[in-house]
Amino acid sequence: MNFLKLPEFKVGLLVVAIGGLIAFMSMQVSDDPSLLGRAKRAWFLMPTAQGLVKGSAIKSAGIPVGVIKDITLQDGKARIDVTIKDEIGLKRSAAVGMKANGILGDKSIEVYPGDEGDPELEDGGQIVNVKTGGGLDDVMTQVSDLAGNLKEITKNLKEATAGDGTDKHILGRIVINIEKITKDLSQVTGDNKEQIKEIVDQVNEITGTINELVNDDSPEGFKSTWKKTMVRLDNSMKNIDEITTKINKGEGAIGKLISDEQTGEDISTAIEGISGLVDTANKVSTGIDFNSHYLGTVGSAKTAIGVTIQPGLDRYYYLGIITDPAGVVERKEISTTTGGSTTDVEEEVTFKNKTKITAFFGKHFFDWTLRGGLIEDTGGVGIDYHMLDRKLTATVEAYDFQKIQVRSFLTYRMFYGLYLTAGYNDMLDKKNASSAFLGAGLFLTNDDLKLLLTKSPF
Repeated sequence: MNFLKLPEFKVGLLVVAIGGLIAFMSMQVSDDPSLLGRAKRAWFLMPTAQGLVKGSAIKSAGIPVGVIKDITLQDGKARIDVTIKDEIGLKRSAAVGMKANGILGDKSIEVYPGDEGDPELEDGGQIVNVKTGGGLDDVMTQVSDLAGNLKEITKNLKEATAGDGTDKHILGRIVINIEKITKDLSQVTGDNKEQIKEIVDQVNEITGTINELVNDDSPEGFKSTWKKTMVRLDNSMKNIDEITTKINKGEGAIGKLISDEQTGEDISTAIEGISGLVDTANKVSTGIDFNSHYLGTVGSAKTAIGVTIQPGLDRYYYLGIITDPAGVVERKEISTTTGGSTTDVEEEVTFKNKTKITAFFGKHFFDWTLRGGLIEDTGGVGIDYHMLDRKLTATVEAYDFQKIQVRSFLTYRMFYGLYLTAGYNDMLDKKNASSAFLGAGLFLTNDDLKLLLTKSPF
């Protein structure tokens, strides 16, 4: 009996063939590359394995390239053991990251093979570059933080705009200030309706007058005058053309000046002399000083304007005009009589304004400056001490030696010629005008004036 012809053998052979075919097809469609021995093992640590499932696929660029073989606990972290296809070519710079699969919490592992030029990762090696985050938990945490910030913002906004507002927040202070400004504007416009109406009426009158002036067709109106002016301008241009023609022909004094060489040389010599004189004058530095300071006792401001001429670095001349609110001090005793006897005597002091002249000569000695001449209509002297690279100056002045006046003050120069001054006037109280004062001034040199003129748009 032939064994190969037995029905049992044929059935068994068919079962074995079908089983092998099923096994082969299962290995082909399986996500686990280790079934056919064509995989590389690796592992990495993550803070948490929540959402990961053993046996789930590992992807690269969204394509399955391996599976999770095991998930264990190591040193308080989740150890993930994986198998990945050999053709992926894991490098030592390879990285893995966790990505969310939808909003239900499922997650998968995404692998990044690494740079092409790096060495290969050994079989069973650790992937050290692990990217965390990207899951729903992180999103919910960020949403929670955002909700907290929005809650704080709405709270501040509510405090700033509710009721009388609050000055705890900058928005509340802005709202309060805007409310004050609008209230002030409303009050100003309400209190000055008549004045505003008058201004509008005056503007209308002005524009109406200009309109009448421009459209005046009378013989003496703007249009006729404009035409006459244009005729005169045309005649003037003709005269200029005739004059330039004569000059080009050498006629007249100006024509001879241009054509005659000797005359030109004489004028050139004269101009050189004038130029030398101007150069000498240019070496002289000049300045304009304007200052004003408030006298506390007098209750008014003392103002001065002067010119400084400095022919050299070590000396200068000053000439100024001063308006002194305490230039004249009048004293008057007022007594009160009751029942034929004097009960009280009061002294009344009256200050009157007076214009004074100051003219003196100053000489510099290192950080000191000595001055002498006419100070407020009387002879006087002064001394200055310069500090902080001449930014701060301490000054003492003495003048009017009949009722000697002593004044001391400090001057601090800031920028662009602007300076501040503070001191004490009539320190000996000889004229009953002793007072502390505080003020400011502006000192402009000829260089400053040139700069202002060159920068001026006019």
